[in-house]
Amino acid sequence: MIVRTEFPYETAHEDVRIPMADGVELYARIWRPRTDAPVPALLEYLPYRLTDWTAPRDWQRHPWYAGHGYASVRVDVRGHGCSGGDPGDEYSARELADGVAVVEWLAAQPWCTGSVGMFGISWGGVNSLQIAALAPEALKAVVTVCSTDDRYDNDVHYMGGSVLAVDMHARAATMLAFAARPPDPLFVGDGWREQWLARLDSVGPLIHTWLAHQTRDDYWRHGSVCEDYAAIGAAVLAVGGWHDPYRDTVLRLVSHLPADRVRGLIGPWAHQYPDRGLPPGPAIGFLQETLRWWDHWLKDADNGVMAEPLLRSWISESHPPATAYEVLPGRWVGDAQWPSPTVTPVTYGFQGAPVAVASPQHTGLDAGRFFPFGNEADLPPDQREEDAKSACFEFPVGREPVEILGRPQLTARLRMDVPYGQVVARLCDVAPDGSSTLVTRGALNLSARLGRDKAAPWPVGAYEDVAFELNGIGHRFAAGHRIRLALSSAYWPWIWPRAGSEAGWTLDPAGSALVLPTRSAAPTDAGITFEEPEQSAPLGVVLPVTLDEPRPQRLVVRDVARGTWRLEVDPRYGGTRVYPDGLESTEEALEVYEIASADPLSARTRSDWRIRLHRPELAWDTRVETRSEITCDEGGFLTSDELVCREGDEIVFHRTWERRLPRAAG
Repeated sequence: MIVRTEFPYETAHEDVRIPMADGVELYARIWRPRTDAPVPALLEYLPYRLTDWTAPRDWQRHPWYAGHGYASVRVDVRGHGCSGGDPGDEYSARELADGVAVVEWLAAQPWCTGSVGMFGISWGGVNSLQIAALAPEALKAVVTVCSTDDRYDNDVHYMGGSVLAVDMHARAATMLAFAARPPDPLFVGDGWREQWLARLDSVGPLIHTWLAHQTRDDYWRHGSVCEDYAAIGAAVLAVGGWHDPYRDTVLRLVSHLPADRVRGLIGPWAHQYPDRGLPPGPAIGFLQETLRWWDHWLKDADNGVMAEPLLRSWISESHPPATAYEVLPGRWVGDAQWPSPTVTPVTYGFQGAPVAVASPQHTGLDAGRFFPFGNEADLPPDQREEDAKSACFEFPVGREPVEILGRPQLTARLRMDVPYGQVVARLCDVAPDGSSTLVTRGALNLSARLGRDKAAPWPVGAYEDVAFELNGIGHRFAAGHRIRLALSSAYWPWIWPRAGSEAGWTLDPAGSALVLPTRSAAPTDAGITFEEPEQSAPLGVVLPVTLDEPRPQRLVVRDVARGTWRLEVDPRYGGTRVYPDGLESTEEALEVYEIASADPLSARTRSDWRIRLHRPELAWDTRVETRSEITCDEGGFLTSDELVCREGDEIVFHRTWERRLPRAAG
């Protein structure tokens, strides 16, 4: 990592409040180059508190952009951080309208040329796309990283039409705790407490809304730009990582947007900006890469950025299974079109007699983290234990390696003796020593086989053919290895099971097949390189060392007598931080997932959060504590949430929510 302290421009930053039409003001931090000439503006728009939570990351990139001749702007979404108003649902119409207003406000400033770009990762990448689909005139270009174009089937809520136990609940619990954090008196003044209490009155668990919409309805179509790609008016640089669950968005964007206004980049990365150097690597000079994008679209620079291949992808070589990799072996390749003529579908047929699959309910404990962030326990370990609970079909790799790029597809002829179930497919790379490395996976709720907007029970006792895609991947199976497809009827805690699903299903190999997107070399593969990662000087946050023994990041506990399994996850978000302005911030979170091997209705999730924000010099000490649980019976989901907020030793807010949500699908 190269830390830059000198740039073409000297910079300065200021905090401002941007007025909305209804009188609410959004809190913004603007880094600008010291110049009398107007410059384009870049916007990152998030709910994650620019004055503390994202501040270390913000200081790595916003001053860097300012030093290269842009006004780089970080804005907190309404109801979060030091912005006014009340928090709402993710990507609400109000949030997007505010975003358009911010774009227009920036374009109208005397220091701005009138051209604006938006960028962001995850939430900020998603709303960048959504605001681009609203087509404000000033928004000329977008860089969207680890984001989704499909809020229903490629987000944290549902997968293949199944409820995502692993992250829908954790996400909702996290946002309850995050939305309840108080404004900071250092930035909002003496009115912080009144603003906090008003905000708390409007806070509620988002899980109620998400579980109330179990099929792809108008709620999920809102904000899903896949509904109308043509609405996106800005040029789009779409960026993802093969270890991020949103990577298929990149493949769809380069396929559906005009080739003269889109480029795609997929590396080996987790859910992180590609310059941060977090595993798996290699990291790249991402800020330099995006600067080329901004210079072309916002400054009319003829710099060759649009002469790059439409899609640049990392192809990983075969590697042993591990829960973290500093650097993955592999290489960059380029495709001038997508779908690419270098990619040919090759069908691998199954053989053998029909096989019954009734996986234990704890199948999936070795799935790894849904959102890997670069921690040491994030990625899936050796898959042999999971493979043993699945039906496996193997295909030997001969003397020549097999390289794939894109989304594998499974066609399966299944019979079920119950109306509901799910099928989970894992594609693994099996080495000569027997170790099994997860390459990619996919899932289908069998009631969603006719479309994600439908809930169609299976015709009991009948065979049907179903087909679905696995997540996209770039991988090269080494000569002498085996390609293994493992099929299971359970995948906890990723997929929430349903009553009766323990019966599993029967697969007829004669009507089933795996199609792999095999890739051959292309002329555009040559010469794809990136500069070394650069960032601006760090903020200077201190991470105090404590004597406490750290919790395991992922701990699996088996109760042999009861036949139950418990997965405990420490997501390792923030820990304790001391900021240069005196703020002391501490976050502790623990997620727990429990299930009995033979009982899908035993599934239970719990998420606990404790947050402390403390300014000793102001005698300001606040705490937020949440507890969230979900269980499920034959009729539906049972959710329980509790929120407690303290100022010093005084409880200033305490509320509980209990809700029963019928299980109509999912």
